[in-house]
Amino acid sequence: MKKRDLEIGDVVQLKPDYGNGFGGMLVVVTEPKEFGCQGYLMAYHSVNAVTWKGKAYLRPSWADMEYVGKLHWLEADGSDTEVD
Repeated sequence: MKKRDLEIGDVVQLKPDYGNGFGGMLVVVTEPKEFGCQGYLMAYHSVNAVTWKGKAYLRPSWADMEYVGKLHWLEADGSDTEVD
């Protein structure tokens, strides 16, 4: 993916050959970054991933992901938050 403006609640998909078995998974953006984003995996329970506050976070670069869309509700550490 080429660099673009990302927002909290955007969803990106990891490229198929992304490492550690995460290829093809969806990531919810929690922090847009200059290099890409930081976000949590939507289906981390099925993989062996280290979690923080109950979520598995990744920091993919622009080349490792493609934009999918936007969430309406964002899971925020045990509670649901509506995304504007």
